[in-house]
Amino acid sequence: MVAPLAGKLAVVSGAGSGIGRATSKLLSRDGAIIVAVDRNLQAAQETIAQLGEGPQAAGNAAYEMDVSSGESVDAVLKSILERYKRPPTVVVNSAGITRDNFLLKMPEADFDAVINVNLKGTWLMLQRFGRAMIDHGVPGSMVNVSSIVARTGNIGQSNYSPSKAGVEAMTKVVAREFGRYSIRVNAVVPGFIKTPMTETVPAKVRDMMIMQCALRRFGEPEEIAEVAAFLASDKSSYVNGTSIEVTGG
Repeated sequence: MVAPLAGKLAVVSGAGSGIGRATSKLLSRDGAIIVAVDRNLQAAQETIAQLGEGPQAAGNAAYEMDVSSGESVDAVLKSILERYKRPPTVVVNSAGITRDNFLLKMPEADFDAVINVNLKGTWLMLQRFGRAMIDHGVPGSMVNVSSIVARTGNIGQSNYSPSKAGVEAMTKVVAREFGRYSIRVNAVVPGFIKTPMTETVPAKVRDMMIMQCALRRFGEPEEIAEVAAFLASDKSSYVNGTSIEVTGG
């Protein structure tokens, strides 16, 4: 049986930890060659080291990238095209940061930082890598990672919640623009997941979050990655411009 992503070249942003690392592992499991990018190069390299020795393993690579910088995204894309002679046809945008605080206490710099990474960073990845796919005439799948707090709001996240709501809106727009090129764009909407990001949440708040979930637990990064892998593959060939909640109910 042929692996769902056999021979595909996949770039994953935020690949150094959490959902990005888990997604890199599952895309590799499904046969993809993985390009792990992260602001922390060592973390991205550690992800690559954990992918094992599959037939495509020799092609895996890690790059340092700041998704909020067009110059950084362009430089990595150029390196990928030089190395592989083709653009990735799977792009997973999971890079994200938080800078939580009450709105009245939030420094303007913390608002800007979260918007620049989570929203502008997704925009830059879609634009640069989407253009490369179109220029090479290849179909592809792009998966953006949003958050349930984009829909519910969350105290202390007047930067993070709207940044992720913007990712969902952007997903719908770009799906319409790229559809004519056979490039699908979808979003995954995670609930509260066990990641380095949620480990900083106080235990009392985590317990409250768990009680709001029908399954009474945090999700695992792999449970988000499975949905991302589905959206990346031809199994979801008529799924476009949509957002899939993975929240435990």
